[in-house]
Amino acid sequence: MGALDRVECAAQDDRNREFARIVGNSPALESVLELVQLVAPTDSTVLVLGETGVGKELIAQAIHNVSSRYERPFVKLNCAAIPTDLLESELFGHEKGAFTGAIAQKIGRFELAHKGTLFLDEVGDIPLALQPKLLRILQEQQFERLGSGQSHQIDVRLIAATNRDIEGMVARNEFRSDLYYRLNVFPIQLPPLRERRDDIPTLVEHFVEIFSRRMRRPIHHIPPETMEAFSSYSWPGNVRELQNLVERAVILAQDGVLPNPLPTSAAPIAPLPSIKTVPGDPRPAEPITLRDSERALILQTLESTGWRIGGPQGAAVHLGLNRTTLIYRMKKLGIERPLRRAASPDDFMTDEVPESSAGL
Repeated sequence: MGALDRVECAAQDDRNREFARIVGNSPALESVLELVQLVAPTDSTVLVLGETGVGKELIAQAIHNVSSRYERPFVKLNCAAIPTDLLESELFGHEKGAFTGAIAQKIGRFELAHKGTLFLDEVGDIPLALQPKLLRILQEQQFERLGSGQSHQIDVRLIAATNRDIEGMVARNEFRSDLYYRLNVFPIQLPPLRERRDDIPTLVEHFVEIFSRRMRRPIHHIPPETMEAFSSYSWPGNVRELQNLVERAVILAQDGVLPNPLPTSAAPIAPLPSIKTVPGDPRPAEPITLRDSERALILQTLESTGWRIGGPQGAAVHLGLNRTTLIYRMKKLGIERPLRRAASPDDFMTDEVPESSAGL
């Protein structure tokens, strides 16, 4: 094997490793991966559709990884996580003095993705006023930074994703039809987890391996009744919900046996202590809701990480969430700690919580 052949094989191995992150072999998932293989070698715009938590970012990363741009940047932006008045600057950049607080030039995500791929998650949240500028850059591959009249030529492959009904938004005049048609060149619809139940046992084993190794809590046995509970559950939060509940089960595991973290018709097999139980109160505790369970798990993880959210040892990594998504969930669940001086930007501060956020 020549040197060139070895380089090509190494590159292919790197790209195959990215596909390895997509766990499962159900017919529904295989159909999606076939579409990925078809569109990846092109520069066509891809619109990835699906419910929250189905893995849209993984599919976008896979498209980039098997494209001719795989050695170039893969730049991501969650449009729902950026305040509306800052989104234009995040996309296109700005010049010094372009607006109050613009103390230096900023390079936007499109410019950062030059020669590579830009992944715009939750593209349905882009405000109507900004959509014509996005349409222009897709059609002409040109843009101007805020505060500058100079046009810049770029070469960017766009992958967009949303969990919203874009066609319905177009009908209600909430999304521009011309932008929708420009984004919808090659749509890929990701199936929800309830439509690929054959993949659930493989996913459970995959996440058990990850979390048991990370927590140093070996899991030797997954009882059939636990796997059956996972396989029969409806999974409204899809793969992300499965991942988080497997982590919860690993935390609750005793003697290397994975418990069932899901509530049953009778009672939860492996419940967290009810936060509504009063010691010494003879009345039975109120049933634990999914909100209670999520809040308890996030609090437990924050305490174990010293209330550190970001970074490799932060709570977001342990929970399998993006940092901004965790902050958003904390705000929704009313989780906060007394104000203190943060030791680093990754420490929790109550004023970090964005107005809106969404993640995979």
